[in-house]
Amino acid sequence: MRFGVVRFPGSNCEQDAVHALRFLGYQAEYVWHQESDLSGFDAIVLPGGFAYGDYLRSGAIARFSPVMNEVVRFAEKGRPVIGICNGFQVLTEAHLIPGALIRNKKMKFLCQTVHLRVEESTCQWLDVPAGTLFDIPIAHHDGNYVCSAQDYERMLDGRQIVLRYCEADGTVLPGSAPNGAFDNIAGICNEAGNVFGLMPHPERVTDGVSGSTQGRAFFEAIAARLG
Repeated sequence: MRFGVVRFPGSNCEQDAVHALRFLGYQAEYVWHQESDLSGFDAIVLPGGFAYGDYLRSGAIARFSPVMNEVVRFAEKGRPVIGICNGFQVLTEAHLIPGALIRNKKMKFLCQTVHLRVEESTCQWLDVPAGTLFDIPIAHHDGNYVCSAQDYERMLDGRQIVLRYCEADGTVLPGSAPNGAFDNIAGICNEAGNVFGLMPHPERVTDGVSGSTQGRAFFEAIAARLG
């Protein structure tokens, strides 16, 4: 199982992703943003950070990097792609998943652990029952997910909502999302389920150094599926 972790100018979580994947026993290599061949990889990771300084808006310039043409083709072939934090923003800009990420509701950078509830979805990156709870860290300024009413209805019909922010007991309340995300959405996938975008950072809770290994579930399922 070989993961390619894309490096944009301004990425700052690519080392975390590579470390987590290698810790789990997978091959993981950096992919520079000017690369145009992803044929040697089984799955692609778009990591967190501030690609191109988040100029214009988060992910807007990264979307036009040469590697993204290949990421789009990779995804359209049904192959697995995950975008974490800034990577989620890049995926929306590339129209691989619907919606957009805008400034947090209080216009402040958030760095904290959040409660997440897994929803019933078509996502290939998770293989746990709906209702499973995770505690995963976030670190973002533009994590407030929004989408059109039409996209929201399509996501509901297509079971594309993967994760929601929730309370410690799994209850989803109007204010459960600390960033103000619409319908408490923390992660979504495309219709086929192979492209997954989420704001929380599972790679940071994979090796147990922080006291948690809950992030492993976000990588092990896709490896098992492809294995």
